[in-house]
Amino acid sequence: MDIEMFGKLSDAFGPSGFEEDVIRTIADYCKEFDVENDAMNNLYVRMPGTEKDSRPVIQLDAHLDACGFMVQNIQDNGCLGIIMLGGFHLTSLPAHAVWIRTRSGKMVHGIICAKPVHFMTTAERSSQTLEIEKMYVDVGATSREEVENVFGIHIGDPMMPDVTFEYDAEHEICFGKAFDNRAGCACIVDTMKQLEKEQASLAVNVVGAFAAQEEVGTRGAVVTSQIVKPDLAIVFEGSPSDDFFISAGQAQGCMKKGVQIRILDNSYISNTQFISLAEEVAEKCGIKYQESVRRGGSTNAAKISVTGKAVPCLVLGVPSRYAHSHYNFCAKEDLEAASAMAANVIRALDEEKIRHICHQDVL
Repeated sequence: MDIEMFGKLSDAFGPSGFEEDVIRTIADYCKEFDVENDAMNNLYVRMPGTEKDSRPVIQLDAHLDACGFMVQNIQDNGCLGIIMLGGFHLTSLPAHAVWIRTRSGKMVHGIICAKPVHFMTTAERSSQTLEIEKMYVDVGATSREEVENVFGIHIGDPMMPDVTFEYDAEHEICFGKAFDNRAGCACIVDTMKQLEKEQASLAVNVVGAFAAQEEVGTRGAVVTSQIVKPDLAIVFEGSPSDDFFISAGQAQGCMKKGVQIRILDNSYISNTQFISLAEEVAEKCGIKYQESVRRGGSTNAAKISVTGKAVPCLVLGVPSRYAHSHYNFCAKEDLEAASAMAANVIRALDEEKIRHICHQDVL
């Protein structure tokens, strides 16, 4: 795994609906492939020379976007009312820094306002109730006119957390933002680079599809799956790590315990044959993995799996601590386990296995 690439993906500006910077970053690392994007900011990466390929198609999916914000209104005193793009928990937001991107492309620093304790009532000090409608971003302006005419900020401008990627080489730990799902984006690129020189001998045509707007309703995958028309799909996620708040025996998303294979979540039940193949491959290749049955959450598999005549999906997660907050941790070895799993599963596919996974030999 190219950690420099992952770091640039993590740093890239890309809240839902504004993924252009992420697209450009991926394209810079995919110059050996055929790359194109569509009007929704979905990105497609194909192996060279496969435009007339007749083999079954396997779609590698990850979403480009990350949770962020948008300017919803501008107050007379210069503070910005905000709306969330995606699912932040409100308690994680006050007093954190953000970047606002203006329509001209200028980046403006802001702070999510937190009322100083000096001005709080006794009830406010003890209350845990927060409302997004009462949260504001301060960019240092003193009036609405200054915000619009000097800072160049307008209603509808996007914003994202201000976090810079760091890599702890001694412990092989990544720190940054948006690991959900820049981790998955990095895994697609890494998987395709592993397979590029073998693509002619594979039983499938591998297509990378980076989807926009997952955090606001898995919208991009509706389009990518219609364009790619996959027979199979591997969905990468920066999955929430649970090893920091429940017991080791119960945890199903532990850092440094390998790739997470998702069996179920709120929107998807896995294909048992695909899971079995992945686990057989993992045992054969010495890839660490952990199984997960999620009580909540969803991925792009929700949309891809019900495309056309139904698409068997394998959902692979990179355990990421503090997903949907400003700051994340993940382990390099888990990133590498996820892309190794995908590459080796693809290598293991043949006509018989594909037919078996797609249930074409059930009757």
